[in-house]
Amino acid sequence: MTARDETVGPATPATGDRPAVRVALLGCGVVGTEVVRLLTTQAADLAARVGAPLELVGVAVRDVEAERDPVVDRALLTADAEGLVAKADVVVEVVGGIEPARSLLLRAIEHGAAVVTANKALLAEDGPTLYQAADAAGVDLYFEAAVAGAIPLVRPVRESLTGDRVHRVLGIVNGTTNYVLDRMATEGLDLAGAVAEAQALGYAEADPTADVEGFDAAAKAAILASLAFHTRVSLDDVDRQGITSVTADDVAWAGRTGHVIKLLAIAERRAGADGAEGVQVRVHPALVPAEHPLAGVRGAFNAVFVEAEAAGELMFYGRGAGGAPTASAVLGDVVSAARHRVHGGRGPAESWYAALPVLPADAARTRYQVRLEVADRPGVLAQVSAELAEHGVSIEAVRQTPSAEAEDGVAHLVITTHEAPEAALAATVAAIDGLDAVRSVVSVLRVEGA
Repeated sequence: MTARDETVGPATPATGDRPAVRVALLGCGVVGTEVVRLLTTQAADLAARVGAPLELVGVAVRDVEAERDPVVDRALLTADAEGLVAKADVVVEVVGGIEPARSLLLRAIEHGAAVVTANKALLAEDGPTLYQAADAAGVDLYFEAAVAGAIPLVRPVRESLTGDRVHRVLGIVNGTTNYVLDRMATEGLDLAGAVAEAQALGYAEADPTADVEGFDAAAKAAILASLAFHTRVSLDDVDRQGITSVTADDVAWAGRTGHVIKLLAIAERRAGADGAEGVQVRVHPALVPAEHPLAGVRGAFNAVFVEAEAAGELMFYGRGAGGAPTASAVLGDVVSAARHRVHGGRGPAESWYAALPVLPADAARTRYQVRLEVADRPGVLAQVSAELAEHGVSIEAVRQTPSAEAEDGVAHLVITTHEAPEAALAATVAAIDGLDAVRSVVSVLRVEGA
């Protein structure tokens, strides 16, 4: 019997004879602090997984004198970010924003370091520059934490589904807006009240613009579309609408018609005006039927559906934000990059061979729910229906009730359409708004997930 036969469990990987993989951290906010915590408290396990120790060689911050969590060794703090990246094997960036993050990551790649980033804004705006630099240098570029926090989503789309053909990505990718809309639905809060509550709980920044205006979700949608369709999609390519126009009345009416309002990111293959295949990417609030799985996504959670030709419909669900969940995704990428440093190999490079055209917003097909204040008299519905028919839009459902908020003689009309081109739906609403019998178009919301 050999020595190997006598063992009763798996052998522990030998790490003592291998030099440590040097890790530099850029940023030490909520996520950065949790990255330090995991590197410190799970050092032995991480070393076993990598095959060599991970050594945190420094943490670059703007203010080295600022108060920090005790888990952060103050001796590691430095304001010299450029000097730090020059002595690392793996550089982790959780600073956010475009600059100086872009310059620092390019400097790290130039020095031969692998890069792990959670920076969705940078990837959505200038991802190709990072990809090209990493490819030229022969180093890894990982970014699992840039989309949907702890949810393993980037890797499955980027790697597991690379042998399949993805048709559509649909989901909730911003936990802050999901929390806000959930509180509006369950507690009857208005938008300002729900945002203030999210800020008090740490879900929303002091300036919530990136979340409530849809910029954060749009950046993530651009990244997912680029990966899913092997096509470069930037933030500017995303048709974006935030939740600032959603009112408490909209949320209440959604419930009455059997829906829940969610901010959705949608990326899909679609035929353009010339019949050629393209990619259409949008972010907007939408009515989701109450029985759809996305309707049950509560609080600050995220959920994303990926529809592929062979795999069918896949759903990814979990915490989409927060220090610990995001740090979990970061450490997964660090382990992958570090293993490649120790054992050889590389992660996937950018795949944009398809180079599909990005289609304009009006190329989308969707359904509308339109709420109108109309004159309460015979024939009004017929006039509205005629405008819909004129534009080739058919009605799925209609509901008319006296308006409790308006003066006598005014009715509330709620029309839900069948699926139609976005351009036709928008033109229909404009035509209806011009009818003499229509006092106002109260709201227009898309319907998705039916």
